[in-house]
Amino acid sequence: MTYLIADDLPEESAGRRFRKALNVPGILRLPGAHNGQSALQAKVAGFDALYLSGAAMTASMGLPDLGIITVDEVAFFIRQIARASGLPLLVDGDTGYGEALNVMHMVRAFEEAGAGAVHLEDQLLPKKCGHLNDKKLASAADMAAKVAAAAKASRDLVIIARTDAAASEGIEGAVARAKLYVEAGADAIFPEALTSVEMFKEMRAALPGVKLLANMTEFGRTPALTAQEFEELGYDMVIWPVSSLRVANKAQEKLYAALARDGATTAMIPEMQTRKELYETIGLNTFEALDSSIAASVAPEWGG
Repeated sequence: MTYLIADDLPEESAGRRFRKALNVPGILRLPGAHNGQSALQAKVAGFDALYLSGAAMTASMGLPDLGIITVDEVAFFIRQIARASGLPLLVDGDTGYGEALNVMHMVRAFEEAGAGAVHLEDQLLPKKCGHLNDKKLASAADMAAKVAAAAKASRDLVIIARTDAAASEGIEGAVARAKLYVEAGADAIFPEALTSVEMFKEMRAALPGVKLLANMTEFGRTPALTAQEFEELGYDMVIWPVSSLRVANKAQEKLYAALARDGATTAMIPEMQTRKELYETIGLNTFEALDSSIAASVAPEWGG
């Protein structure tokens, strides 16, 4: 019913539920959800797991994706999405917010907040979106140490190692790093910013038996492929990291332009979620009924 009722909460941890979803035959589709409302809408659409992008989080806060935000700020987003949807969530952990001990703190904080999986990347701060130029890479050994630290700190959290090496070290370098990260304890590999179908094929062929994640971000370096096409290439997961935020931001831009132009929101009303639709999505009646039932069940009986 809601996250407020203990008996309605999942018996298994988010990590175990994410791992089970990952092991179901076929590709695991992970749409980006940048807040609780988008998570609910993705759930209604039929998705079984979600993705929380660092770029979407920072952009929603009016900040660039340069590793500025903190573990606690990310945990706030994790909690609202996990509470609202109840779905297992893969979270962007950037570079781990520091070195080995910081990575372990991140893992514990994210798992306690309700995350099911996290990915770490092998960039140095200030980190950049994987589809931008001039990314600076950590040494493979330093990244492997972070992966090992994350695996040691995790109870059930799925650990995914992202490598941005393809742009500067080629597929050979990305594969070598990926193998080292798997040896260090990574449950899956996220090869970022691959620029051709052939590169996806090469990565898959070089890492037999390793779970692989594909990033289908818009306006990036990766060719536009469907979930089915990624599945046919042998990939196990696909994310659409910032799509929900892009659509929401464009709609808000239109709203503010119309309001500034017309002094009213009339022109935008056909594009708005109605009050009824909003209340249905957030389950207002369910919460109100729960409140009424609790109040009725504990009402004191007065003598007389």
